[in-house]
Amino acid sequence: MERDLSCSWRARREAGGHAKGGKVTSSDVIMVPQIIPTDSVSVGRAATLALRCTMCHGARGMSEAYTPNLAGQNAEVVYKQLRDLQLGHRKSAIMGLHARNLSDQDMRGLAAYYSYLLRETPPSSLLGQRKAPRIIQVGSPMFNIAPCASCHGGSARKTASSTLEGEPENYIRAQLSAFKDGTRHNDINGQMRSVARQMTPEKVETLAKYYSQR
Repeated sequence: MERDLSCSWRARREAGGHAKGGKVTSSDVIMVPQIIPTDSVSVGRAATLALRCTMCHGARGMSEAYTPNLAGQNAEVVYKQLRDLQLGHRKSAIMGLHARNLSDQDMRGLAAYYSYLLRETPPSSLLGQRKAPRIIQVGSPMFNIAPCASCHGGSARKTASSTLEGEPENYIRAQLSAFKDGTRHNDINGQMRSVARQMTPEKVETLAKYYSQR
């Protein structure tokens, strides 16, 4: 059994970036394969591969501090990030090395495996105690910032937008900083870079604290 997760991204155009001989470069549109495996054999193999990831991402996909939680993350998000790391569209000295030797099927399998794991959440009694900040609900029109929930929220989540609930506060803060200064540039059509450049340090802190406690 397989499911269709067709979507596409345009990577950041870098100086001189172009396609030669059909090879993908950073200026090309990256098409995510339409098939993410759901059969037990593929997911089982991915579970074995994921044992290599536990030191940083946790035994069940729940990490600490500076690395993202992968449990319950959208399959297309995990696949895109692994592919971007492998192709150099997203920079990471550690993850670049790990992704380099993964086959396309390995990446699809890992994406499926982590999407099936349950993401730990705080007790429901605590979740209801804090109202979503204004920037998440309505954005900041004066600074041309759309509501975070318009891409990252529940049923309104856009394809390839990450699930942010429960991500480590330090990780969220670090990624917003990287988008803001351009050291991370594998976002779709530069959307996150545009948003992050307009965010004040106070807005970053508010957003990071809120999502990390969800």
